[in-house]
Formats: sequence, structure tokens, C-alpha cells
Amino acid sequence: MVACLPGLSIIPLAQYSGARAYPVVSVGDTVREGMIVARGQGRGSANIHATVPGRVVRTVSWKGYGSVNDALVIRLEGSFEKLGKKEEIFPWEGLTCFELQRIISEYGIVEMEGSGYPVSDMISSIRNSPEPCTLVVSCVFDDPWLAADRLLCQERIGAVAEGALVMSRAGRINRVVFALSRGERDLGEALMAASGGWDIPASLMLAGSHYPQRNRRELELVLRRYAKKESIELGSLLVLGPATLAAVHDAVKLKKPILDRYVAVGGSAVKMPQVMKVRVGTRIGEVFAECGGFVNKPKRIATGSPLQGRPVADLDEPVTRISYAVFAMLENRMARGRAQKCISCGECRAVCPVGLDPEELYKQTLRGLSGAASSRVSARAGTVYASPAGDRGVPASGGCHGCGCCDVVCPSRLPLSACILGDSGPAGGRA
Repeated sequence: MVACLPGLSIIPLAQYSGARAYPVVSVGDTVREGMIVARGQGRGSANIHATVPGRVVRTVSWKGYGSVNDALVIRLEGSFEKLGKKEEIFPWEGLTCFELQRIISEYGIVEMEGSGYPVSDMISSIRNSPEPCTLVVSCVFDDPWLAADRLLCQERIGAVAEGALVMSRAGRINRVVFALSRGERDLGEALMAASGGWDIPASLMLAGSHYPQRNRRELELVLRRYAKKESIELGSLLVLGPATLAAVHDAVKLKKPILDRYVAVGGSAVKMPQVMKVRVGTRIGEVFAECGGFVNKPKRIATGSPLQGRPVADLDEPVTRISYAVFAMLENRMARGRAQKCISCGECRAVCPVGLDPEELYKQTLRGLSGAASSRVSARAGTVYASPAGDRGVPASGGCHGCGCCDVVCPSRLPLSACILGDSGPAGGRA
């Protein structure tokens, strides 16, 4: 389903993981669909575009993800330049790797499956690396809340495959591997068929489907075993999902920034859960309204999956370029009980896919240890992770992927992963 266009769009000026972009428009200015409204400032920051035509009516700010975010509010006015118009195709095959990177940077393409990190910065890193690099197209849908990415991949197989080819040319990548869950063999074969005729070797690898198979470490272990079996050299790995690669395709071939994205909308509080194509900047409250609203007052609202989701404090917060899912849960469908004291049962250690000791990391975080002390905490396998948070005392978060497995099994209902990552964690308990 395609969501209705928002009357007011909220366009954040900061990436999830990067610095705030510098606005190039002011309140009262008229903007066009796809027009740059803020320019990225340095590494980790990307250009921001208006997703609808209209007028900038004000700026707003809110607190979320541990910091204050600000945004431009655009009131819908005027005609669209992309929506409903015949798409103009631009030939790109003759462009150099630097020209491709410039286009990707100009259109503000970011990694849409989680980090929001600029793809242009990724290209610079891998192109300057002395070792060969493999692009891994991750279509491992081990979480039901990745339904939006699965649908996008099914509907836009050609764009995903061509986006992978563009990335390969831009980053001088040596090989492409399509990584899919075993139940997605048909989709993998379709991607392989779409990559026929490439001058870059492409292959299909089937991985497991149990969460958290999509975890970077778990996926890399499978890839390394695959490479050994097939006697191929992978080198370093660049892992990107279908939404990001389709956006790369749109930027280079259609001269189009990220204007919308597929979003899975659901949860026990939502009347009609579904996957929707939503304009970036649409308020989350409007998205739920498109799904019939709530059956009752929700206890928890968040973006992302229930295991890794981030709480939504206000329904006026917008859908961003990395919002692959939004959900609302009723109280009677959530785990009950308040957090208790740790009983040192060891369940969290048993399920951690990266071999950490969540119990010890959680306790050290609560004690507020310095970064130097935190770096002494190691995984069961002996790996030492230094704390990137320094005086905040968030230990070993560089090793934690935030999958939430430890949270699920903890009988004391402790917010282990959220605390380790220095995040406020999901409001209202686990789903």
C-alpha cells in the first residue's frame, strides 16, 4: 500500500550516525521535490533533500536517541517533479568511479538498514584499501520485521542488482555475493539472473534463517566458510541491504534522492498491520492512522524491530531514511513484571552471538567505570573491546551488536543490551 502524502513533512537535519547537515533554506522559502535543503558537513554527514514540494513553515526540535534533533517543517504546496511523472533514464555505464561517487554523495544516499552512514564515505574507505573487497548483498530476512525490505527486494530485483553493479564500479570492488536465507532461493536465483552479463564475478550464498543470522559477525562466519569451500578470496567485506542498493540505483540512473521507503507497520495495538511505501518525513502518527489507528492505547511505540527498536516519544516524530519498521504494542501483549536484581544465571552469556559477557558489561556500566577500566572486560573467547564512550563508562559497546538476545532470555528482565550500548532502551518493557 502507498501511504497518502503528508500535509506537513518533518525533515531531520541529522543522520542517525552522523553530524548535523547545514541548512541552505530558511523559514518562508519555497522548495521543490528532491531539492537539497541541507548539505552534509564532513565525514559521516550526508545531504538532505525535500521529499515534497512546498514551503518551509518553521523549524522544530525534539529529544531522541540520546540527543536533541532539529528538523525543517515543509507544508505541501505546488506540483511534484518526480511523483507521477515518467522517469527519465540516465546512462551511467561510461562514468568513472569518482563520478559515480560524486552522484551518490550529491543525492545523499545513506545505508538504510540501520546506521544511516553515508554510502559515499563507505566508497572512499574501500577504494583506498590495499586489499580486495567483496560486496555482500544481504537479503537475509531473519526477523519478521524485515518484511518491508523483503517486499522491496521482490518488487525491485532489477534495481537492487543494478545498484550492486554501480557500487562495484564506484568502489572498484572485486566480487559480489548475494547472501540469502535458505528459504529465499528463488529470490537469489532471480538476483543472479539480473546480474547476468556483468564483468564482475557474482555468486549466490545461502545462509541460515535463525535470528540473528543477519548479525555482521554471524554472517561473516558463514561467508568465510563459503569462500573456503568454493576456493575464492573475499578480502574485506562491504555488507549492504536491498533498500540501500535500490537507492544507489535511483540516484545514479534516475537522478533521484531518497524520497520514500518501504516500512513495515504493525504490533498488537495496530488495527490493520501492513507494509507501506511512505514518504520520508511523514509523521509516525499519520502512518498509524493510515493503518486504521489503534485498537486501544499502546503501551510501547518504537521504530525498528521489537528486539532492537528505539522508543518513539512523540507521534509527530518522522519516518526517516532508516525507518524500516514502526510498531505499537498493547500492555497485555508485553512481558510483565519489573526488572529485578541479577541472579547470575548465565543465560545471557549462553545466547550472545558475539561471545560477550552481558552480565558483567551491564554491571560495569551501572558502576560507571571509566573507559580505561571498561576496556579490560573481555569476551569469553578472550577478545578485548575498548569502550568508545570514554567517561560515560559504556563498556565494550563496540563488540555489542544490540541484537537483544540477552534481553529476551533474562529472567530478571534487565535491559542489558540497551544499557551496554548507552541507550535509554525500549520504553515499557519487552514485547
